[in-house]
Amino acid sequence: MSGPRVGCAGLTHLGLVSAVGFAAKGFAVLGFDPDAGRVAAIEGARLPVVEPELDALFAAHRERLRFAADAAALGACDVVYVAADVPTDESGRSDLAAIAALIDRVLPALKATAVLVVLCQVPPGFTRSLKLPPERLYYQVETLVFGRAVDRVLKPERFIVGCADPARPLPPAYAALLEAFGCPVLAMRYESAELAKIAVNCCLAASVTVANTLAGLAERIGADWAEIAPALRLDRRIGPHAYLTPGLGLAGGNLERDLATVLRLAGETGAEASVVRAFLDNSRHRRDWVLRVLHRELLDRRPDAVLGVLGLAYKENTDSTRNSPALALLDHLHPWQVRLFDPVVPATAARHPRAVAADDALDAASGADALVVMTPWPEFRRLDPAALAGVLRGRLLVDPYRALDADAMAAAGLDHVTLGTPRDA
Repeated sequence: MSGPRVGCAGLTHLGLVSAVGFAAKGFAVLGFDPDAGRVAAIEGARLPVVEPELDALFAAHRERLRFAADAAALGACDVVYVAADVPTDESGRSDLAAIAALIDRVLPALKATAVLVVLCQVPPGFTRSLKLPPERLYYQVETLVFGRAVDRVLKPERFIVGCADPARPLPPAYAALLEAFGCPVLAMRYESAELAKIAVNCCLAASVTVANTLAGLAERIGADWAEIAPALRLDRRIGPHAYLTPGLGLAGGNLERDLATVLRLAGETGAEASVVRAFLDNSRHRRDWVLRVLHRELLDRRPDAVLGVLGLAYKENTDSTRNSPALALLDHLHPWQVRLFDPVVPATAARHPRAVAADDALDAASGADALVVMTPWPEFRRLDPAALAGVLRGRLLVDPYRALDADAMAAAGLDHVTLGTPRDA
C-alpha cells in the first residue's frame, strides 16, 4: 500500500466519517477507540453513526480499514488524527477532559516520525499546550455537517491547518494526505486556525439569526419569507449557499459552543461581544416558536389535547439529538399525551411521561388534535395530505420548516402554520 498510513483516534461521528473518507481516497486507515464494544460493532459493519451513504462507502472501502481498541496499533501510522466528538454542557461550554485523556493514550503509541493532527473542535490555545515537538503537531479545522458528512469529507472546500510555523512546509506524509483531496491548504498559526473555525460558525450563526428574525417579522406584517429568500440568494454579497431558511434557533451544539467560547474569551480579555450574546438570546426565543403556536391555537383551551410529533433528531439525516428543538418542545408538553415518531431516534429519547411510540408518521398523527413536524425528514415530505387529514382528529398542522406543501395541505382541509408566513396566508 503506497502513501502514508493514517490513524483516526476516536470513532464517534467525526472520527468514523473521517476514517472512511481517508480510505475512500486510497489510504490505509487504522481506527482506534478505547471502547472495545464500539470497535467490535464497527468491525461487524454495525456503524454507530447515521449518515446518508456512509454504510455504502464503508462497505466499498472496507479492505483499507482496520480498527483496534488498543492504542498501540497506532504505532504503524504516519499521520494520526485525534478526531473524537467534543461534548458540550447546557451552556455550550466544551468538556475537553475526554479529548485530553484520549491524547494521553495516543501520544505514547506514536512512532518517532509520526505527525499528530488535532481534528476535534478545541478553543484557541489548546493545540499549542500539547507536549509534542511543534514540527510534529498540527491542528486542522473540521468542517463536517450532520446529515451531509460524507459529501463534506470527500469534497472539502479547503483545509485550514494550524502550525507552529506557517512558513515551514508541512511534513511530507501529512502534505501527501491533504493533496489527495485536491483543494487549497491554508496554513496559519495554531490560534488562528482554532479561531477560524469559530469565525466560520459565528458567520453561520449571524445568517441563521437574520433569517429567523426577519421571518418572524414577516409573519406579523403580511410578508412571506419564502418569497424573500430567493432574492437574497441572487445577491453576490450573500450568495446561493447562504443559511436563509428560518428554523427553531441554533441546534446541534457546534454553533452554540463557539458562541459560548467567544463570550468566555471576550470576558477574559475585555473584548466587546454583545452581538454574540444577542445571537444566543435570539436563538432561545426562536426555539419556543412551536410551543407559542400550540398554546395560542390549541393547548390553552384544550387541556385534554393529544399531539402528534414527527421528528426527534435535531435535523434530518442524522440520529443526533444534541440541542434538539423537538426534545426542548417536549420538555414543555408533559401535561399532554404525545405520539412520537422519528425514522432513526427512538421515542424513549424524549423522556416524556405520556409519550406513545408510533410505528410511522401516519400512526403518530392518528387521533391527534394537532400534528407538529419538528424534523423535516425526506419521508415526511412525501406524506399524502388526504391520508393525514383522514387520521387526524383535529385540523392543526404546525410545520416550521415547510416540509409539507402548503397548498396541498390546505386543499385537504388542514390548518397549516409555518415559519415566515402570515397566519392568514
